[in-house]
Amino acid sequence: MSLSHHHIRTTVGTYLARHPHEREQLSVLLDALDRPGEDIASRSTFTGHVTCGAIVVDQLGRILHVLHVASGKVLVPGGHTEPTDDSLAAAALRELHEETGIPARAVAPWLGYETVPLVIDIHDIDAHPGKGEPAHQHFDLRFLFRLRTTEVSVVLQEEEVGGIEWRPVDRVTSPALREKLLKLPLRVEPETANASALIYNDRGEYLLHLRDYFPGQIWEPGMWSLLGGGREPQDATLEGTVRRELAEEAGLDLASLSPFGTEYASHDDGTTVPIAVYAGRWNGDPRELRLTEGVMLAWFAPDDLHRLRIADTTSDLVRRHAAGHPPMRSGPEAEPEEQRLASPHGTVPNIIGVHLYLERPDGTVLLGLRHPDSAFAPSTWHALAVH
Repeated sequence: MSLSHHHIRTTVGTYLARHPHEREQLSVLLDALDRPGEDIASRSTFTGHVTCGAIVVDQLGRILHVLHVASGKVLVPGGHTEPTDDSLAAAALRELHEETGIPARAVAPWLGYETVPLVIDIHDIDAHPGKGEPAHQHFDLRFLFRLRTTEVSVVLQEEEVGGIEWRPVDRVTSPALREKLLKLPLRVEPETANASALIYNDRGEYLLHLRDYFPGQIWEPGMWSLLGGGREPQDATLEGTVRRELAEEAGLDLASLSPFGTEYASHDDGTTVPIAVYAGRWNGDPRELRLTEGVMLAWFAPDDLHRLRIADTTSDLVRRHAAGHPPMRSGPEAEPEEQRLASPHGTVPNIIGVHLYLERPDGTVLLGLRHPDSAFAPSTWHALAVH
């Protein structure tokens, strides 16, 4: 299945929120997204279609370029999307690997550009009668990555790539890309020492972690947050940080994690900490996990977040992800939700309350966190109670 128009539209919308002055020059892309029944992720859509590029920066601030055999032009690695691509950024990484042999693990998304392209360029492509391709346009979304190591093994895709070259920014071939790159401190490695996991299931719910209520001792006490933590010396990458934290906090091991974005969390003292967020799918039962930190784990739909004590930045992350990833299971295939029985006709309010005190043999007591809008004891842990 091709990348959805919803995912492309969300990505383009986020880009335009940063660069609103480019809306007019991207109007042809926006018009294409609005045309019904037209798949602009498919290379066979010749009214114009999406391509993705990888802007790779090495430790010296140089940009990777390849010589494309077909066009004879020197450009950053990139090409058409494929039905197997999970995202536009993933398409860029796949093209990087196919054209140069550089694997995705050898690069890291630039902080703040994990899911947002650095530049979107629209350019004309000449007709190719030999392939039955008329003249058309490419909507090229180029994502920014940092090379993690000084040693990479390059294996060129010889039928498409004639060579590679690392160019300083002032020799980048694309004027639009060169202009954007000149505004970034490319010789400085982004400073991120924290990472979190945005875990979602096929029903479109998100796994949240209720933190211990220890004010002054831990970050965001008593709030719902993402699992994760700070980078430690043994972590080779921030993905390694996420995986270690998931294992330590919940005994959880996800098959796949991909960079999604950056959350800028604010502490009580006014300091701001960037947190790299990695997204992964999991359909398990959080009650079966071995939780070593915090109070509990639970699934929440994006529409339920307003009921929780949760940071606005975390809510925004969840909703942004949900906008581009609709539930895979709905209707009869989804798990049935609990149905509230309507009160019998003629029921009137009463003042008799019943509390349930439930204690385990080990002395632990069952408590429920009351809704923040509750008239009695809002946002507090309390014995289960009802009229």
